[in-house]
Amino acid sequence: MNMKQPFESVVAQHGATVLRVCRVVLGPHDADDAWSETFLSAMRAYPDLPETANVEAWLVTIAHRKAIDVLRAAKRNPLPVEEVPEGATAQGIPDSEDAGLWSAVKSLPNKQRQAIAYRYVAGLAYAEIAEILGGTVEAARRAAADGLKNLRNTYPGAHTKGDPS
Repeated sequence: MNMKQPFESVVAQHGATVLRVCRVVLGPHDADDAWSETFLSAMRAYPDLPETANVEAWLVTIAHRKAIDVLRAAKRNPLPVEEVPEGATAQGIPDSEDAGLWSAVKSLPNKQRQAIAYRYVAGLAYAEIAEILGGTVEAARRAAADGLKNLRNTYPGAHTKGDPS
């Protein structure tokens, strides 16, 4: 009989990936709140999660829903100040060498940005991405491919760096 790991272990194992996904989808300012909300929701639902579930995909699904909530709320709220540029860090935000990368990713349409985050940051399969985004596997694959194509066209470093696929 398999036993589920303690929730603290789930946070330790998947917390960094979920935070990187939140940062790619939302940007650095809203990511921490979405991450916290993700794990609060996950903690409440974890006892009912089947032992055979893909915990990482489940967490990214919750993070996706929390990100949508943040994006919807942001459309309703005025921004009081201009966006402050981020400094270099090793916590999933592109560093100073990749300053243009964040702008290029941020400029992608939502579905493409989400597909890129879920595929290349979280490492999810296209079937899992399709389930999260609410479409077909082919649509998830297309969104990721279109996102990569757009990044290659808009981000100057894309042609010199390794292809993540």
